[in-house]
Amino acid sequence: MKFLFVNGRIRILPLLGLLLLFGIVILAAFWFMVPMARAYFIPPPPVPTQEYMWSYVEIPKPVNVSQVMPAGTPISVPASITMEPTATLSLPTPIPWDTLTPEPTITETPAQLAMELLPDTPTPVYVEPTRPVYAEAPSYSYSGSKYILVDISEQHMYVYEGDVLVYSFVASTGMNNATRVGTFAVQSKIPNAYGSTWNIWMPNWLGIYWAGGLENGIHALPILPNGATLWEGYLGRPVSYGCVVLGTYESRLLYDWAEIGTPVEIQW
Repeated sequence: MKFLFVNGRIRILPLLGLLLLFGIVILAAFWFMVPMARAYFIPPPPVPTQEYMWSYVEIPKPVNVSQVMPAGTPISVPASITMEPTATLSLPTPIPWDTLTPEPTITETPAQLAMELLPDTPTPVYVEPTRPVYAEAPSYSYSGSKYILVDISEQHMYVYEGDVLVYSFVASTGMNNATRVGTFAVQSKIPNAYGSTWNIWMPNWLGIYWAGGLENGIHALPILPNGATLWEGYLGRPVSYGCVVLGTYESRLLYDWAEIGTPVEIQW
């Protein structure tokens, strides 16, 4: 408060500024406090609602001004109205179609067959067909000690020379018991035989017996016309058409070892 007094006298300007600032603070407080107090103590005015306003009005009933004319009164058409004649619609004259004449149906008369029994006419006699006879393997006078044994149940081949087991090969015989059981002999040797029935090549062919007009034998895995190997990976199970099938290397060993007339036994 020292800035208001100088040498014991009051400074007017600082005092006026202080009073003005105090008045502004009071006015601002009043400006904000009055609406709040008014909203708290004075209830809000009621919201006006719409009232239905109505009054009684008499509306006269409309009167039909049209005149009712009695029956039989002639009606005159004004001269200003001209009645135009109605156009007549004419249909085209139908064109006659050509009449189709049905063609006569041709009826065939069935021919009459004349049957006549001639004397001395032979009567047909039924002859029972005979079963085909398969040619057996020719007998060879073989004096060697070589011997081939094929076991169908084991799908295996054993090759002996005397009492010594020379080779033991995994083999494949015919499907559905197509390989014949019995004692046969090597009757032919062909380096690469061709099977025209199946269009395959059978390397290292050793023919052992005839089945009708076909010769069954021992050979390597067949070769197809495109060069692929038939039944590759299936040795050890019946897959052939009746022959005994060996691997390519094993069949070459047997082909070089076997002789014409070497006994071949096939058993279960």
